[in-house]
Amino acid sequence: MLQRHVGAAGCAHRALGPGLLESVYQACTAREFALRGLTFEQEKGLPVVYKDIQVDCGYRLDFIVAGKVIVELKAVEAFLPVHEAQLLTYMRLTGCKVGLLVNFNVPLLKRGIKRMVL
Repeated sequence: MLQRHVGAAGCAHRALGPGLLESVYQACTAREFALRGLTFEQEKGLPVVYKDIQVDCGYRLDFIVAGKVIVELKAVEAFLPVHEAQLLTYMRLTGCKVGLLVNFNVPLLKRGIKRMVL
């Protein structure tokens, strides 16, 4: 199933190339998910619970696909440790065991994908 996620992002990357804003890649990847029949939620709010209260922090997941995989998009020069920490925290807070970091700002998308597992 992860190949379908990566394939959707790859199709958007091949059509657009690097150098655009993350929001453009997000919209096009959403379209590719839909064309592939994947169920997904986009910009899903992520509540944070602290000492028994829900704190509205405004965190939003780029995508959660099939209720199991978090897909976090970036358009950056390179992944930083904070990007990996962000995805791992999202995975921990949602209970999702698998996540993908996808950086569209690379010449070849396979060099911009990092799979993470809890």
